[in-house]
Amino acid sequence: MEIKKLRSALFAVALLASGAAHATGNWCSAGKPVHFAGITWESGSFTTEVLRQILEKGYGCKTDLVPGSTAATETALAHNDVQIWAEQWTGRSEITAKAVASGSVKLVGDTLPGGTKEGWFVPDYVVKGDPARGIKASAPGLASVSDLPKYKDVFVDDEEPSKGRFLNCPSGWDCERVNTRLLKVLKLDDSYTNFRPGTGVALDAAIASAYTRGKPILFYYWGPAALMAKYKLTELKMPPFNDACWQTLRNESSTQQCASSYLVSHITVGTSTPFYNAEPDLMSVFNKVKFPMDFLNQTILDMSVKKLDASTMATQFMHSHPEMWKQWVPAEVAAKIQTNLASQ
Repeated sequence: MEIKKLRSALFAVALLASGAAHATGNWCSAGKPVHFAGITWESGSFTTEVLRQILEKGYGCKTDLVPGSTAATETALAHNDVQIWAEQWTGRSEITAKAVASGSVKLVGDTLPGGTKEGWFVPDYVVKGDPARGIKASAPGLASVSDLPKYKDVFVDDEEPSKGRFLNCPSGWDCERVNTRLLKVLKLDDSYTNFRPGTGVALDAAIASAYTRGKPILFYYWGPAALMAKYKLTELKMPPFNDACWQTLRNESSTQQCASSYLVSHITVGTSTPFYNAEPDLMSVFNKVKFPMDFLNQTILDMSVKKLDASTMATQFMHSHPEMWKQWVPAEVAAKIQTNLASQ
C-alpha cells in the first residue's frame, strides 16, 4: 500500500514538473517576439504574412520581420535569432541542411502540394500557334530539350545569328549555374548562346516583351511565380531526374556533370528548434497549411498587377478565403481570428 502511495506521489510530481516545463517553455505566452525571416520573393513574403496574421490574431503572439539575405537569415534561424522561415525549398540550402542535421532547425509541413516546378519553357503559341492572335506555330514538333538543335533558327540570337538564344537566370543564382552546366551536358552550347539577364526583373521583362509581341523565346522559369499564372507556357521534357547527376549539376567542384531534370522541392516551414519545442500547437498548424500551386500563382499575380504588398494581400486572403485557413486551426482559434479580422 505504501509503495502504491509512493508511486502515485511520484507520478503526481512528474506531471507537475512536466506541466511547469511546458508552461515556462511556451514562447508566445511568455511575451517573447516571434522573429520571421524577411523573405523577399512574392510567394515567400505572402506566406510569411499569412502565418504572421494567424499567430497574432489567433494565438496572441508578437511578431516582426528580420531583413537580410537568404544566407544571413537562414544562419540566424540556425542560431534561434530568427524563429520562422516561412518558405524553405527542401534540398536547396546547404546552410539549412546542416542546421537540420545538427538538430538546430526543424522543417515542418508541406505547404505546396506536389512541390515546386522548375524547367525550360516556351510560350504555348510557339508549339501550338494562337489563331486568336494570328500566330502560327513556329516550332510545332518541339517537345523536348533534345529537339532544340533543329529549332535554333526559331530562337535566333540577334547578337550571334548562327545560334539560338537560351534565356538563363541572372549570374550568381543557383539556377544559372545548373542551366549553364545543362547546356553543356545536353550538347546545346554549340547551337545556343547562354544569355544571362542582369536581374530577375530583367528576366521577367524579356519574357513579357516576347510574349506580348508573340515572338518565340526559350527560357528557364519556376513556380510558384506570378508569370506562371499570367502566360500559357509549354515545359520542355528533360532527361528523368537522377539524384547523382543533379548533385553534379549543383556541385561547384564537380568536373564531370550528367543530365537530370530539376529536383522537385517540397516547401516547408523552417523553425528554430527552441521555438519548435515551445509551441507544439503552432507546429500542428504549420503541418496543415496548404496553398495549391494554381492558387498561389494567381495570388502572386494579383499582388503584382494590383501593386499590393504582401501584408495587404495576406489580409485580403484572410477575409476572402476562410474556407482555406479555417482548416488549419482549431475552431476556437478560427473564431478568434475572425473576430480580430472584423475589427480591422
